[in-house]
Amino acid sequence: MSTVTFAVVGAGGIARRKTIPGMLQADNIRLGAVMDVEGAAEIAAEFGVPRACTSLDQVLADRDIQAVYIATPVYLHRAQVEACAAAGKHVLCEKPLALTPAETQKAVAACRQAGVFLQEGYMMRFHGAHQAIRGIIAAGRLGRIVSMRAQLSCWYPPIEGAWRQKPALGGGGALIDMATHLYDLLQVFAGPIRRVVALTGHLVQDYPSEDAATTLLEFANGAQATVDTFFCVPDDASRSRLEIYGSRGSVLSEGTVGQSRGGTLEGILDLGDASYDAAQNKDVERGFRPIPFAAADPYTAECSYLADCILRGTPPTENDGDNALRIAHVTELAYASARDGRVRVV
Repeated sequence: MSTVTFAVVGAGGIARRKTIPGMLQADNIRLGAVMDVEGAAEIAAEFGVPRACTSLDQVLADRDIQAVYIATPVYLHRAQVEACAAAGKHVLCEKPLALTPAETQKAVAACRQAGVFLQEGYMMRFHGAHQAIRGIIAAGRLGRIVSMRAQLSCWYPPIEGAWRQKPALGGGGALIDMATHLYDLLQVFAGPIRRVVALTGHLVQDYPSEDAATTLLEFANGAQATVDTFFCVPDDASRSRLEIYGSRGSVLSEGTVGQSRGGTLEGILDLGDASYDAAQNKDVERGFRPIPFAAADPYTAECSYLADCILRGTPPTENDGDNALRIAHVTELAYASARDGRVRVV
């Protein structure tokens, strides 16, 4: 067997825009069915998928389906993950895996008990630039990581029926929807988060979920980071910057954080010990150079990764159940900190 047959549950939205096109580029995936409560037949026809379903039960009854990608609203995730696990289907579920840590634990436990693989959809770690950064850090070319900043903002005005704008349906707003992506990504670079403090707010948009969130993180190795995420910054006004500073250099990117496969990456690496520069002329050219990276589709890469794990019979280590539990816990602590202003220890 050289391919894994997937079904997509919740085939509109991000699945239609990004993940289905990404899956179709993977040479180890066959897309066997799409399911949505509306428009499934149209989506199947658009992508040449052989079967359109209107219920999860139809998908799970199909013996040819080996894995299910879930891209429904968050409040549906836990029950759908559990149903897939009970039917013996491997699962790739969009983030966050569930509304709360308790629900996340149930979803993870269901997959473990059923012996199926589980992967959470934090695809940004698969971006070519971020893979290049991982290699640079692993090679010691930045030295000790000391500071990071990650930015992800968009203009998300009130939209009728938008579940992300209702905490009961999505778990919250800018923090759980966007900051969690960056919690995951920064942990790839610096290891586990140790302490967290957060601010959230309702600054511009008039809906129940927060439209503003800034998080300060400390990692187990002592590195510090800020994560700023807003639903109230115009898209053209935000460059989605990622900055990583170490004792031997830094790497800076624009446009690599988000749903794209492109962007730019530059850095200054392999700096040795130097004496103190009393002049501190920061307008001097410091030797930053472009860093090339593979322009791989991160959605293709994350789906292909799970398919490869299934074909090899090896559980995923990228975005697995343990990672889902850690991110859910950090998210809960961030919201708690935003409510009372206290620093939380993870």
